[in-house]
Amino acid sequence: MDFNFSEQDLAFRREVRDFMRRSLPAELREIAERGQRFGKEHFVRWHRILFERGWAAPSWPVEHGGPGWTPTQKYIFQEELGLSGAPMPPLFGIGMIGPVLIAFGNAEQKQKYLPPILNGDDWWCQGYSEPGSGSDLASLRTKAVRDGDHYVVNGQKIWTSYAHYADRMFCLVRTDDTVKPQAGISFLLIDMTTPGITVRPIISQDNKHSLNEVFFEDVRVPAENLVGEEGQGWTYAKFLLGHERAHISDIGGSKRRLSRLRKIAAAETAGGRPLTEDPAFRRKLADLEVKLMTLEVTQFRLLADEEAGRDVGPAASILKIKGSELSQEIGEAAVEAVGYYGMPYIDEAVQPGGAAPPVGLEHATGIVPDYLYLRALSILGGSNEIQRNILAKLALGL
Repeated sequence: MDFNFSEQDLAFRREVRDFMRRSLPAELREIAERGQRFGKEHFVRWHRILFERGWAAPSWPVEHGGPGWTPTQKYIFQEELGLSGAPMPPLFGIGMIGPVLIAFGNAEQKQKYLPPILNGDDWWCQGYSEPGSGSDLASLRTKAVRDGDHYVVNGQKIWTSYAHYADRMFCLVRTDDTVKPQAGISFLLIDMTTPGITVRPIISQDNKHSLNEVFFEDVRVPAENLVGEEGQGWTYAKFLLGHERAHISDIGGSKRRLSRLRKIAAAETAGGRPLTEDPAFRRKLADLEVKLMTLEVTQFRLLADEEAGRDVGPAASILKIKGSELSQEIGEAAVEAVGYYGMPYIDEAVQPGGAAPPVGLEHATGIVPDYLYLRALSILGGSNEIQRNILAKLALGL
């Protein structure tokens, strides 16, 4: 198997890299380099830039506003995006509900929802997990009862990222209690301004508000907001999660974090010498480098299957498992490298324009918050334990 990029792909990489260099605003680049947090206004600003270039929806077909890229070009774009440090807009619109609507939505739904997703006017959130129904998603209890031209929704969702910003939610609801759990689930599109919806914040251990609880009390949703057929929501949900898991591997982002870790290790000392001269830490860096190369080769194998028109099947679970674990290991090594400089967590220091300066060296800013956030990657998109079960069943036949 040839893992070398073609001349055409290399030329495309140069085009993308040049675009990132010219088009990423200096303010956003500085936020990334300082390890600070992007806010919604930064995500929207970068999305608009990509939209103007025609690159906002890499995986969408041309007829819906996509660029018509090959699987390899999509990979190159995502890698360069991660390497550039550009704000990565939440996937819920472009990367998740967009592909579902293109595959399963009717003409009216595509006409109504796809354009404002593409241009960044609409933000979406994902209504999947519930208290007691996280990894066991089929046990969800949020109920939707048909009442004329509407569904009446009652229940609760949790860990709902960016629900406080979202205009709309794609939501799994139970529409039938008389069949097996997976067969009684439907897929609804819900306007977040509908009466009866309450959003409450969840502050995560990195002191960040991105997660929420969402409560539904007699929320009336037009029946025309049902995607596909009633009772087929489980099928659509699995399709969507395949897109999410592939993105979590984030090879470009891991390359950028590992590069930053090397710079930190060169600046920090142990026993009077730079960490890069410490044998134990050098072995750790080498181990991370080898794991990243292995992950990238696995990605190349899947790209070869995609280019040949073969179904990658459950292999996206491999990328999800190993990609999330590698990101966490890089985060752990970064905390080790900054040492006690990572302990004082000044929240304003990680906010762009915050009044408080970082404690100690500037490169320690954001290291611990990033480490804390990365702990969630092994749960996001389906826990790694569930991914191993998928591989055992579908890949190994156990």
